[in-house]
Amino acid sequence: MHDKQDESVARLIEEFLTARATRKPSPHTLEAYRRDLRTVAALVGEDSTPPLPLDQLMISSLSPRVMRAAFARFAAPRAVASVHRAWSSWNAFFTFLVAEGVAAGNPMPAVGRPRAPLPQPKPLRGDDTPEELLASVAREDARQRDPWPERDVAVVALALCAGLRLSELLALRVSSVGGRAGERRVDVAGKGGRPRVVPIEPELDRVLVAYLDSRARRFGARSVRPDSPLLVDRRGEPLRRGGLQYLVDSCYRRAGIGDRVPRGARLHALRHTFATRLAEDGASAAEIMRLLGHASLASSQTYIEVTAGQQRAAVRSNRTHRVLSGLLGPGDGGGGT
Repeated sequence: MHDKQDESVARLIEEFLTARATRKPSPHTLEAYRRDLRTVAALVGEDSTPPLPLDQLMISSLSPRVMRAAFARFAAPRAVASVHRAWSSWNAFFTFLVAEGVAAGNPMPAVGRPRAPLPQPKPLRGDDTPEELLASVAREDARQRDPWPERDVAVVALALCAGLRLSELLALRVSSVGGRAGERRVDVAGKGGRPRVVPIEPELDRVLVAYLDSRARRFGARSVRPDSPLLVDRRGEPLRRGGLQYLVDSCYRRAGIGDRVPRGARLHALRHTFATRLAEDGASAAEIMRLLGHASLASSQTYIEVTAGQQRAAVRSNRTHRVLSGLLGPGDGGGGT
């Protein structure tokens, strides 16, 4: 056994987080790992005789019995989702320790775990809310210091008509949008490094072309090179997480629909609206899961394989495209980028 078996839990938690950082998780994810690991470890330390701080709690003392007792205390005041996440954090931690030769085995299979609750969709409330949002964003707002409706419509439309996550939007390049007329698509770097292709309809394509044309007028043709980020701020710099969240919140405020955005959803409400409308308009569960890039479809062969034509038909059924047609005149936008 590795000589680290008698090292403190606190030190090994930090080693685990350092190793995990090579996977490039978000700071929020790393902090969640740290919080879950340290909170449960602190309960183990409190139950020790005498009580031990984390820097004196040895990894060798974390037996299945000790972990079950700690998780029982941890679970009592917390929601099922929080307990499930903490269990997963500790399972990953022990898997790392076993691989490093620090622990002889992983005690977590002996620790009860609640069934993870299915996430509930949080689409925008109100049948016409997406249309109201797009129509409002497409208008220049005199209250804005530097209005750029073409860019704002492109962001909202990509989320509403392609169902992209925040991180996926930020990762898009100009070259991510391509394909022949009638077969346009956006290549998405999905969650967990899983790529997917989402078909886009002519209306959304025209919105994106109009945005890129406006960007070239603002910052020059070099700003829309294929390897350039697709979404930029008003200075031409790549949009970042905080800037994108602020942009979407600003769009909600300008449209006056803040009370129709589910709490905590923000940009994700647009993605959920995409999926909800597909379901309402006849798309199958397999089509929706494929288009959203859910891990369950990627990891399971029990789902029906969906052809490219079926995916395009599912996207075509999304009635949000209808409002995009009215936002641009017949001369705006055009073919590919």
